[in-house]
Amino acid sequence: MSRTKIILKSGKDDAVLRQHPWVFSGAIKKMHGDPQEGDIVDVYNNKDRFLACGHWQNGSIAVRIFSFQAVEPDYDFWKLRLLQAYTMRKAIGLVDSKTTNVYRLVFAEGDSLPGLVIDFYNGAAVIQAHSIGMYLLRKDFANALKEIYGDKLHTVYSKSKESLPKNLTFEVENEFLLGDKEKTVVLENGNEFEVNWVNGQKTGFFIDQRFNRELVGKYSKGRKVLNTYCYTGGFSIYALKEGAALVHSVDSSAKAIDLTDNNVALNQFTSVQHQSFSIDTMSYLQSMEESYDLIILDPPAFAKHRDVRHKAVQGYKRLNAIAFKKIAPGGILFTFSCSQVVDRRLFESTIFAAAIQSGRKIKILHHLSQPADHPASIYHPEGQYLKGLVLYVE
Repeated sequence: MSRTKIILKSGKDDAVLRQHPWVFSGAIKKMHGDPQEGDIVDVYNNKDRFLACGHWQNGSIAVRIFSFQAVEPDYDFWKLRLLQAYTMRKAIGLVDSKTTNVYRLVFAEGDSLPGLVIDFYNGAAVIQAHSIGMYLLRKDFANALKEIYGDKLHTVYSKSKESLPKNLTFEVENEFLLGDKEKTVVLENGNEFEVNWVNGQKTGFFIDQRFNRELVGKYSKGRKVLNTYCYTGGFSIYALKEGAALVHSVDSSAKAIDLTDNNVALNQFTSVQHQSFSIDTMSYLQSMEESYDLIILDPPAFAKHRDVRHKAVQGYKRLNAIAFKKIAPGGILFTFSCSQVVDRRLFESTIFAAAIQSGRKIKILHHLSQPADHPASIYHPEGQYLKGLVLYVE
């Protein structure tokens, strides 16, 4: 069966020639064929030169490129891609670590598997597809993972119902592809966390803050710490482990507060050292009487699309401005954005504006990003989605 041929408009091949893995719908001049969602298509320039092949999907990003060479991807092709991702994680010391058994095995474009995320949780692999093409390959990925990990893998769970487009012509259900275990306890830098991939957000845990949580721990000794948007309490556990005088965790979700409290107990800390509050972060910051000297602002993505970016920027500005006003003199603020459409330059200029509004004297201590198991392809800067600053407030 011949594949659909995608012809790009004149001049629209530059990004693909630079190995950017996305073809936008507006760049397409014509198509020879009628591709269905998830089909493999070939991309050509206006002079009939082959450029790449990838998965077709109706939407702004029309083609997610997985090869810049003409290939007929079979099971061995996809297994090799997973093995390359595994080899990189092994090279950076994650696969055989004695203190950390949770990491991202596949990070989409960063691992030449656009539209695919796989997280490893102490013997469980959670597959999350963001494209139909990758979703349709889920059973091949599960089989390849079994070959790569052997008896170190007891569970493979496919969790793509929440991440795929909503207007599909078929039903998507989350399912076990190996085993039936719903949760486990993982180690991250020696700290214990319970992860539930069936009921938890995303794949169950926010792996991308591992290094930043460690840095919070280093600054927490003897300090009063406020962890907002706490979810599973990751930052709180690190702060407690390193001797924080007091830690308060805040999240609007009662379910998240339960997760945090469970992890606090799992790591054998008590209510004397830690308290949690189910309340909106802005409301808590505006009304709080406690004076904290370390505050963590790690909100969910305020903007997932460019058309709401301005509103998101105003949200980041208000949030950080009030934190600047409330933090104790000599306090340290960790502030983050995980919105891909808010790049580092825009994020940092927004924090700068919030600092001016607060009237406080502020110094930058660190620029933060995602850890090495979330690699960004040098040809795909959009992969650098996590931005953070550590700030000293006089």
